[in-house]
Amino acid sequence: MTALSEKTPTACLALADGTLFYGNGFGATGVTVAELCFNTAMTGYQEIMTDPSYAGQIVTFTFPHIGNTGVTDEDDETADPVAAGMVVKWDPTAPSNWRSTSTLSEWLARRGRIAIGGIDTRRLTRAIRMQGAPHAALEHNPEGVFDTNALVKKAREFAGLEGLDLAKDVTCAQSYHWDEMRWAWPEGYSAQEKPRHKVVALDYGAKRNILRCLASAGCDVIVMPAHSTAEDVMAHNPDGIFLSNGPGDPAATGEYAVPMIRELLKKDLPIFGICLGHQMLALALGAKTIKMNHGHHGANHPVKEHQTGKVEITSMNHGFAVDAQTLPDNVEETHVSLFDGSNCGIRLKGRPVFSVQHHPEASPGPQDSFYLFERFAASMA
Repeated sequence: MTALSEKTPTACLALADGTLFYGNGFGATGVTVAELCFNTAMTGYQEIMTDPSYAGQIVTFTFPHIGNTGVTDEDDETADPVAAGMVVKWDPTAPSNWRSTSTLSEWLARRGRIAIGGIDTRRLTRAIRMQGAPHAALEHNPEGVFDTNALVKKAREFAGLEGLDLAKDVTCAQSYHWDEMRWAWPEGYSAQEKPRHKVVALDYGAKRNILRCLASAGCDVIVMPAHSTAEDVMAHNPDGIFLSNGPGDPAATGEYAVPMIRELLKKDLPIFGICLGHQMLALALGAKTIKMNHGHHGANHPVKEHQTGKVEITSMNHGFAVDAQTLPDNVEETHVSLFDGSNCGIRLKGRPVFSVQHHPEASPGPQDSFYLFERFAASMA
């Protein structure tokens, strides 16, 4: 690998405070502007880049070896990458994986996503932790010519994610049926042919592996757009309701989603929410959400379940959180982060209505929380 100092930088990352990072560009060329976050996962970079919850964000990977297993279409969490860009320490090497069908750089270029390598990601991560998630502009120019003043200006002009409804940009255009189950060796993906429960999943940016987990738990899943009404949902006569993950400010998406969720809460149906779905369920029940300093992004987050005392290692991706101090008396906190004590789960007392902040579908991440899908299925039995 050629040292960065021995060749002209082809990419520049500019922060709103004027800090500049130069590196080696790969993937698509051009400029992208977004909030900058970091992710501590050691695997699953493709799942992370295609997670709709990363809309409006550039992802810094703290693990240095990104791209070494290539990419495969089977691991996409949605049809196209949603994260605005990628920042890594080392330039991607040639892939070594029997499932790989393309290199990371080729895949990013086809999907129009910009990436930069050769960055001191440790320094960048420390800055994000101490100062909060900054606004940033990332440019890849093979000629190595950059108007840094213009890049900093673009970063400063970025409006940020507070008050921004991004679910409308990543939700499905129309309802569809889902029956594909989790990947298993050696057959890969297979269909759920004997479902026991009918579930309507509200798509605020749903990951495919969440839908697969629902199917694997015995659910016949109907995915519906974020703007669906309670009447639209109930027309399918579901056994349960699922509220998906998604990007942006939950209060903004909640402008139209919360009244609909409150109508569904009047029905005697099990409801299960994940990530943004968790936050909007909390809003519908009377709690509030807050913007975090730098959020939680990684696959090594310890979460404690209050009822059992069990500690789960979980995958997380969120920049907003439910304020546990605002939970009403009829809502119980069920899970808490052992990193910072923030809320990670709630339950409506006396009702099969619950949600979690973390990602139990384990794509990427550990499988400690798979039981939540079985719990949801059991509540519909």
